[in-house]
Amino acid sequence: MTQVKHEDETTWSWPAATGGSPHPKPTAGAAPTAHASPPGVDGLWRMDGYGTVLALGHGVYQEYQTTSISCLKGDTARQTGPGTYTSDGDVLTVRLGRDRDHATVHADSSVGHRRLRRIAQLPRVCARPTPDDPRTTFDVFWQSFEENYPFFAAKGVDWRAVRERYRPLVHASTTRDELFDIFRRMVRPLYDAHVLVQDGDRLFAEGWPGTDIPSAELNDRIKEYVVDRDLKGAADRQDFANGRITYAALPDGGPGYLRIATFSGYTTGDETYTADLAELDRALNAVLTHRPHGLIIDLRINGGGSDALGIHIAERLTDTPYTAYSKRARNDPADATRHTRPEPIPVVPAAGPRYTGPVAVLTGGSTVSAGETFTQALVDRPGRPVRIGQPTQGVFSDVMVRRLPNGMAVWLPNEEYLTRTGRTFDGVGIPPHLTEPVFTKEEFAQHRDSAFDRAVALLRR
Repeated sequence: MTQVKHEDETTWSWPAATGGSPHPKPTAGAAPTAHASPPGVDGLWRMDGYGTVLALGHGVYQEYQTTSISCLKGDTARQTGPGTYTSDGDVLTVRLGRDRDHATVHADSSVGHRRLRRIAQLPRVCARPTPDDPRTTFDVFWQSFEENYPFFAAKGVDWRAVRERYRPLVHASTTRDELFDIFRRMVRPLYDAHVLVQDGDRLFAEGWPGTDIPSAELNDRIKEYVVDRDLKGAADRQDFANGRITYAALPDGGPGYLRIATFSGYTTGDETYTADLAELDRALNAVLTHRPHGLIIDLRINGGGSDALGIHIAERLTDTPYTAYSKRARNDPADATRHTRPEPIPVVPAAGPRYTGPVAVLTGGSTVSAGETFTQALVDRPGRPVRIGQPTQGVFSDVMVRRLPNGMAVWLPNEEYLTRTGRTFDGVGIPPHLTEPVFTKEEFAQHRDSAFDRAVALLRR
């Protein structure tokens, strides 16, 4: 299912989300039709939102990415059980709903379900190949945003005016370099870290001005600073999950410190959600046996990953069930204000060791995607954790990876994560309760970490 979370469970490496290589040139095949009486979930399904049609049958899960002007084959998965399909480590489960014409699909690394409605045949646009010339590629690029992107009004961008400005620049002889540059200029004003243009190894993404999108280099530099400055003298400092989770008991009876650099990439070799979950449980079992007096959770450099892993951690931090957030997707190609029915995402106390004491959460502009949904999942945690630092990046949605006719690809969000009052933090990010500088030049020059120090002082009370 070409839906990923920021850097798709590998953190730090944008190309890894699509296999580290260009998408093969997609082609539209002949339009299959459903059997008269398909067994179980076999047949054709239209997804509610996401511009997607699924063809299930003969042991194959085939995705068709559709707009009003295009139909391109998307991801495939092989059947591994009744209604269960596996692709690139993701397990997809399709289940019938209230009758044989309604179903849901769920990816194990994501939260929530997508609703499906059975259809008799593929959309008419799928009966003909989508041309791969520059103008058609431009049109599919523009239309993919027009039908799916929810945030034009919030961003103050007139997408139709963007088309009027840039389409005259595209003609039959427009080169790939020129087209890539046009796409880059079109989406840059969105300042949306979940929007990315890809042509093989060439990538363009633009985060919120004044913030840094996490990278391996940034993570390593900040981790070294934190270990040297904040954790000096800490007892039992341990790294887990390929170094992406760090725990230490601060000296002199201080709180525990839990740094989470990503919600993905916890294992080497077996790069699946199941393996990541097992490694996360191993880390949490070790951490929570310390029974800290107060817990600092540091998400200031967090590159995203699996929302489901974030919910799993939240379930280790409560004895009381509550709702993390509700999730909905844009589902009307002509009206950006229409969405699927919000689905509440529950936090249910886990069976393993749990911590229910006071929590301080450190955030900043490099808290991205699943790092933000985890932050949001703690907003209504009993005891109400205190957030310290700077607002998060402001990107929450899973990311649609849409193939373009010429083999390029574009990533874009189409979902909103709602608070219990119906608010979203898209664009603005989740604000802190207590504002402190986060890894600024001045902080480094004075060998300070004001957000960390304030969290320690708060939890020592």
